[in-house]
Amino acid sequence: MQKNILLFVLSLFLLSCTSGKVVKNTENNNHYEVTRSDNQKAVLVLFPCFPCDIEHTKAEAGFLKSIEKEGVTTILLDYNQKLFLKESEKKEYAAVLNSIFDQHHIDKANVFIGGFSSGGNVALLLSSFLIKNENAIQPKGLLVVDSPVDLEQLYHNAEKDVAANVDPDAVEEGKFLIGLFDQELGKPDENPATYKTASPYLMTSNSVENIQYLKNIKTRFYCEPDLDWQQQNKGRKFEDLNAFVLKKANEALVNLGNHTAEYIETKNRGIRANGKKHPHSWNIVEQKGLVKWMLE
Repeated sequence: MQKNILLFVLSLFLLSCTSGKVVKNTENNNHYEVTRSDNQKAVLVLFPCFPCDIEHTKAEAGFLKSIEKEGVTTILLDYNQKLFLKESEKKEYAAVLNSIFDQHHIDKANVFIGGFSSGGNVALLLSSFLIKNENAIQPKGLLVVDSPVDLEQLYHNAEKDVAANVDPDAVEEGKFLIGLFDQELGKPDENPATYKTASPYLMTSNSVENIQYLKNIKTRFYCEPDLDWQQQNKGRKFEDLNAFVLKKANEALVNLGNHTAEYIETKNRGIRANGKKHPHSWNIVEQKGLVKWMLE
């Protein structure tokens, strides 16, 4: 069973530079790593994927390499295994983030928050919370990398994977997700209000409850909908991908009046650190464009 769960988290949710000052610290058993830019112009806070940690983020997110030389201070977090946040967790994460900024005397003027896969869900929900509550940290931008922001859709996609029985890993992850959601949120058809509250975005009701506070900040939703790879390896169509929902969420943000909202489809960038092709990867984000976006 443990092996199966490991296969699930690896398939679904999935810098080296000595000139920057690196501070490692542990606070309440939650780890973080600060890499400070000597000429800070922006701060990038990143959440990992579901089973991942700081070392995984550094290994897979190639855009982090020497990014401090471009004026970007990074804060990498170990908060993981979350597809949604309870209100108490939002408060906790906000408090810890402020503590990190204050302890290391990091300027809060130009902060961007992001995450990969489930980490993107966390980044979105936390950013909305910070803005809604007029927190001392007010993000200027949000970076979401191939994240399953619609939990109802994720549930039904899991059911499809199990029924299709195309890929053993997809079947196992589907069973895991269904069990997880049944336990924590119930079935979406029976608990629509719960899913509406928990999901960063919900297509069925075009719920903007958790994205409305993002209408005045920069947003980027990255994905790489490699349909040939998905069909061959997972038996999935575009409508089954995170990209489908991210495109809808971006449209909802634009309709709210966010004229800087961006939906970015990449091609042939989904290569993981081990050299294997996989469109669900940190590496679809490219450094030059990211830095320009943060600093302009």
